Amino acid sequence: MQKENCNWFASWFDTPYYHILYKDRDCTEARVFMDNLTNYLNLPENAKILDLACGKGRHSIYLNELGYDVTGADLSENSIAAASKFSNDTLHFKVHDMREPFEEKFDAIFNLFTSFGYFKHDEDNLTTLKAMRNSLTEYGFAVIDFMNVDYVLNNLVPEEVKTVEGIDFHIKRYYEDNHIIKEINFLDKGKEHHYTECVRALTRNDFETMMEKAGIYLLDVFGDYKLRKFHKNESGRLIMIFK
Repeated sequence: MQKENCNWFASWFDTPYYHILYKDRDCTEARVFMDNLTNYLNLPENAKILDLACGKGRHSIYLNELGYDVTGADLSENSIAAASKFSNDTLHFKVHDMREPFEEKFDAIFNLFTSFGYFKHDEDNLTTLKAMRNSLTEYGFAVIDFMNVDYVLNNLVPEEVKTVEGIDFHIKRYYEDNHIIKEINFLDKGKEHHYTECVRALTRNDFETMMEKAGIYLLDVFGDYKLRKFHKNESGRLIMIFK
């Protein structure tokens, strides 16, 4: 793996093709997850929530509909420009690097759908956790929803072709150098495109070690969006609640 690929997120997330490839993500499932999460956390009415790495803001928008004061933050200027069309008095979007803490404090911080572990250097992941900790109120909760690496590696589909909006996305997946890598190749309007997704294969133990260093207390771990118990080999997700 070429290490420069590990800065992939800066360019790939800003392309329209990223949103085309993942356009069929299940909105109903995402909303059920948000309902379950906010009920579990028992957040106060008008609680301030930070949706960290919010993309085009689909979770931010729904959380705002539930009555929360929401800030969506993402590194992608194009995504924030698209999300900002939905802004109102209690829904704000800003371009932000997750390694930097916010000046304001939040009652909850959500980092959803494997939006962590992108960085080239491991210390950046620890820096992100510390920034999350420092952006929480004294009684605030943070949530990281990550892939369950053990399950993903056991069920990895090495190659597939996904056709969306007339574009054939040729996808290869493999594990290398402690990263799960996805290579995406396609042809559009006569031009060849190649992008790489590269995510650190962080296990529950890895997170627990980092959280201890960051001065964070892990409160609960769930294995799916219905908040069922986490099982190392069977759960599709690794959902961690901490403060």
